[in-house]
Amino acid sequence: MADRLYFRQLLAGRDFARDDLVARQMVNFVYLIGDRETGDAVAVDPAYGVRELVDMAGADGMRITAALVTHYHPDHVGGDLMGYSIEGARELLAMDDVSAPLHVQRAEAPGVKRVTGASDSDLVVHDSGDEVRVGDVPIRLLHTPGHTPGSQCFLVDGRLVAGDTLFLEGCGRTDLPGGDAEAMYESSTRRLAAIPDDTVLFPGHLYSPEPSATMGETRSRNYVFRFPTRDAWLSMFGA
Repeated sequence: MADRLYFRQLLAGRDFARDDLVARQMVNFVYLIGDRETGDAVAVDPAYGVRELVDMAGADGMRITAALVTHYHPDHVGGDLMGYSIEGARELLAMDDVSAPLHVQRAEAPGVKRVTGASDSDLVVHDSGDEVRVGDVPIRLLHTPGHTPGSQCFLVDGRLVAGDTLFLEGCGRTDLPGGDAEAMYESSTRRLAAIPDDTVLFPGHLYSPEPSATMGETRSRNYVFRFPTRDAWLSMFGA
């Protein structure tokens, strides 16, 4: 699988959308994942310079055939963010030369439609454990609510693309609309507990000096994993 897997981690405001001040402040990661043999690729959370992302994939001999959505916040899928307009799914769906449905977790579909203007026909709705294949590369979807009701992570060939569920240092906020501290506790300490230590974590933002780390390293140094009980967790994050 390693020979045919295409995997790129791109930082908005640095690797693309360099002139976008919002992108430079939000430090979002976008991921391109694909099958080098077939040329098919998916974009995870395409936002900011969407045409640039499509062209970057094209320069690598890849074509974007779908988008995977970790959650509906505008810095990940586009839309209005504090009065700023961010490119994202709307622009991707409008491209004449790209056909890329949005793969979303079932609970997240209403939020994605509201923020992006996407219709039901633009979405492919999933449940936890579903598999999306890009070419012959399998990507497993894992529902990890807490930051939003339908937040999801993606597992592909020893990599965990985690969106805002888990960072190298910390986890996604639970005090925003749709956030749930108890659900985040379950996702962070139990749902992700089955992920092996040698799996490499790729987060949704560059909130640490390193852009990635193994789950073993993350568990050893991330304060999220240092609360001995559920009650101790909730005392920090709020119920």
